[in-house]
Amino acid sequence: MIAAAAPPLQQLLYNKNNDKFSTSIDVSVDLFYIIYDCANPSLAFLIVQGLNHSGETCINRHPVSQNVYCFVRLLRGNMGDHPSIIEAMVKGQKERKQKFPRIITCPNEMVALSMADGYARYTSKPQCVIVHVDVGTQGLGAAVHNASCGRAPVLIFAGLSPYTCEGEYRGSRTEYIHWIQDVPDQKQIVSQYCRYSGELKAGRNIKQMVGRALQFATSAPAGPAYLIGPREVMEEDIEPYELEQAHWGAVGPAALPEVAVQEIAEALVGAKEPLLITGYCGRNHNAVAALVKLADKVKGLRVLDTGGSDMCFPADHPASLGLRYGVHERIPTADLIIVADCDVPWVPTLCKPSPGTRIFHLDSDPLKQQMPVFYIPAEARYRCDTCTAFKQLHTYITSTPSLSQTLSNNLAYNDRWSTLQKEHAQRLHSIKELAQPNTKDNTFNTSYLISRLRHHVPADTIFAVEAVTLTTFVADQLQPTIPGTWINCGGGGLGWSGGASLGIKLAAPKRFVCQIVGDGTFLFSVPGSVYWISQRYNLPVLTIVLNNQGWNAPRRSLLLVHPDGEGSKASNEDLNISFAPSPDYAGIAKSAAGGRLWAGVACTMEELEQRLDDAVKSVQDGTGAVLDAHLDGGRSVFVG
Repeated sequence: MIAAAAPPLQQLLYNKNNDKFSTSIDVSVDLFYIIYDCANPSLAFLIVQGLNHSGETCINRHPVSQNVYCFVRLLRGNMGDHPSIIEAMVKGQKERKQKFPRIITCPNEMVALSMADGYARYTSKPQCVIVHVDVGTQGLGAAVHNASCGRAPVLIFAGLSPYTCEGEYRGSRTEYIHWIQDVPDQKQIVSQYCRYSGELKAGRNIKQMVGRALQFATSAPAGPAYLIGPREVMEEDIEPYELEQAHWGAVGPAALPEVAVQEIAEALVGAKEPLLITGYCGRNHNAVAALVKLADKVKGLRVLDTGGSDMCFPADHPASLGLRYGVHERIPTADLIIVADCDVPWVPTLCKPSPGTRIFHLDSDPLKQQMPVFYIPAEARYRCDTCTAFKQLHTYITSTPSLSQTLSNNLAYNDRWSTLQKEHAQRLHSIKELAQPNTKDNTFNTSYLISRLRHHVPADTIFAVEAVTLTTFVADQLQPTIPGTWINCGGGGLGWSGGASLGIKLAAPKRFVCQIVGDGTFLFSVPGSVYWISQRYNLPVLTIVLNNQGWNAPRRSLLLVHPDGEGSKASNEDLNISFAPSPDYAGIAKSAAGGRLWAGVACTMEELEQRLDDAVKSVQDGTGAVLDAHLDGGRSVFVG
């Protein structure tokens, strides 16, 4: 039995006489995203105030920032059954004004997790969301899928309905809803998307449980971790204790074994048409430079980005083949393919390597453990950090006389480099041709729109892209060259980019952030929540809505399976994928922002030029902007 003098857990979370929070656990983040949905206040504050721990981080060993944010959502409009959390908030804000987390209200769970996701992807630092029992967990929706597929290090905590009914423990059931929200196995709602899921069964090891969850979330392959705990545990009395933060770091990066370095390096130098296919190695910004260095060394190596989630190779490099989804003419002609951090290097029914092609797979998750069906015909596969692997290969080639001399003294390699330069120049010329003005009817297509957008925004703009079927056109025109400036969803849960762009802006407040989103996807992003948060907390971003008046992805999927079927001749209206007449997307956003947002529509090239200029200036002046760009002659006819 715990002594009566032992303070309750929530009281331990705040102690004005202590220079440190006695129950803190350092989680190596700059910002911390929390939705508090009337569940388990003590753990919420335990995690948040861990950010103020005065030790070193468990991930990067850098001092933790004091810039902490809490996203708060009030379920049913009250927090009447949570006096401890309200008391802690008021007390902490009054007595520790400079060190207490800033409370940020977020009206939607998916937006909150998408914000945490965007911040985590840009910084590679873990973020947290706290939601309300089973219903709050379900409210996260497709954002959990996106964080899992996109390898975003996030910690999700949800309360459980109290497990006692008659006051057996402090925290026992006190409301009607506690029976309704008691489900058989809450973890199963999201556990298949998580790297780890666990339940807090006692207050005395909460730090260890949080630390373990974060280790899974931050260790490659990174992704969501999910913790749950009932209110009785959150109310438990415990004695103060501390952990050694250095013992709770992520698993370090793995290198290629020496024999693999030798085999792959020799194969790479000996190949006549080598190809490297990647998708998310650029999450580590240092990997971009390492891959460039390798491509410079092995002249003739081509690099194809399959659009996973990050800019992996600069578009202005002669070796760049740009971004394509699993289909490219160089895949069947390559005699050596290195697949590096890539989920879908090719789609076999559309395009695949030729028989006899040597294939090596380097990946943080080469088995794709969360995909029931996945395989590629690789002769060897290695679980490794690709940035480390690129450096190993370059070092081995440079330090091995037979290989380095082959590259430097062979005229064939110089000819291959010249060929790459010519092909790259021709490719960029073809891309430029797609963006030519339409002099016939003064309308514009996606290529022209994005080329003009690229002209108007700063060179180091960070793009959060969710353009679905138009993604390759967007990538071709943006041609990103700076690591971290192209961030794609990486998953299939539409609606990611609204919250993600806000999270990126929080992570990089001095940078210009631009969201590029399809019209159908814009509606999935919960704009009512996104733009309310944007204006309330001064997070100005530029949103470009690619308005083609409907969902084009279902039509494309239909034609891939039934190219000559009845549906191939049907209109978008007949297929029920049309949004004509178009909603007023910019108006929806402006309304959500309480009128404090620039909103515009462009249907012609002249309108586009003027609206882009105005929108960019608005964001630079501190007011968010949404431009509804009607593609290929769409008219601004709204439902309303």
